[in-house]
Amino acid sequence: METKVFQPDQLTAAAAELAAGELVAFPTETVYGLGADATNEAAVKKVYQAKGRPSDNPLIVHVADVATVKKYVATFPEKAVKLTQAFWPGSLTIILPLKPGAFSKTVTGGLNTAAFRNPRNQVTLDLIKKLGRPVVGPSANTSGKPSPTLAKHVLHDLAGKIAGVVDDGPTGVGLESTVIDLSGPTPTILRPGAVTKADIEAVIGSITADHHQVKADEVPKAPGMKYKHYAPNAQVYMTADADFPAAIAWAKTQQVPFGVLATDEILAGYPELEPTYRFSLGDSIVTASHHLFDGLRHFDQLPEVKLILAQTFSVQGLGAAYMNRLAKSAGQQHFEKTGGK
Repeated sequence: METKVFQPDQLTAAAAELAAGELVAFPTETVYGLGADATNEAAVKKVYQAKGRPSDNPLIVHVADVATVKKYVATFPEKAVKLTQAFWPGSLTIILPLKPGAFSKTVTGGLNTAAFRNPRNQVTLDLIKKLGRPVVGPSANTSGKPSPTLAKHVLHDLAGKIAGVVDDGPTGVGLESTVIDLSGPTPTILRPGAVTKADIEAVIGSITADHHQVKADEVPKAPGMKYKHYAPNAQVYMTADADFPAAIAWAKTQQVPFGVLATDEILAGYPELEPTYRFSLGDSIVTASHHLFDGLRHFDQLPEVKLILAQTFSVQGLGAAYMNRLAKSAGQQHFEKTGGK
């Protein structure tokens, strides 16, 4: 099919595609999502088909307001009230128990819970309102690949497979939302994001974090817990600042083009590297988080690049989300563990 590019003033046409059971990618402050009417099981199944996504990987339901969530959940606890007041619209996804039959198992991965988010992007909020129903929205990319932060990334992966994409320019945060599970006795972060553990604890008190990789026979409660994610074609090696001299010396011996994904400060030390094989993460963890997926996709456009040296950061604050994504893109491979030193 032809994949249309909708501008923000063409939301009526985009909403009509969703209402007809088609897929339309949409912008958020985190990454672009692949939208389908959450109440239309046939449409939701198309999401898995277009992405090549495993069917037991649950989808996040995007809503325009808190009132919509309350229509579907069995309970809306006081902690959910406080978190939505503090962080919605925004980069926080909340898992809650559902009323029986609220959504099809295609949406929930067969679980009796669902993950809800109210994105901080007015274009998408208006799109959901025009549709009049919640919208599922996993990242709008081929499953396992880096998430899209630009409409062109969506088109690279999904052109011809979806009806359209609403182009609202680059996303702001660049990493997917924090996911917190409120369906059990203890609030637990299942995926770190821009809303940090400290941010949440300041609102609802002590919580736990569990970013473990789900086993083969388990059903994940949130995306990113079980399957390969964020991986470009080249092998990524997590590289600490102090290890870059040795890492680059080693990479030069491998007889293949390699990419360097690092801050301007690191890149400035290697002027001999070809500009095409350098990608700037800016000057801080904030800019690095914003540019990580874009950088991984940049090197995916260069098939000759077989390895990527990517800068690590402290796991404090936003660094926890950055390192969570980087570790998965690298398959947990650190430079110092490659035998290259």
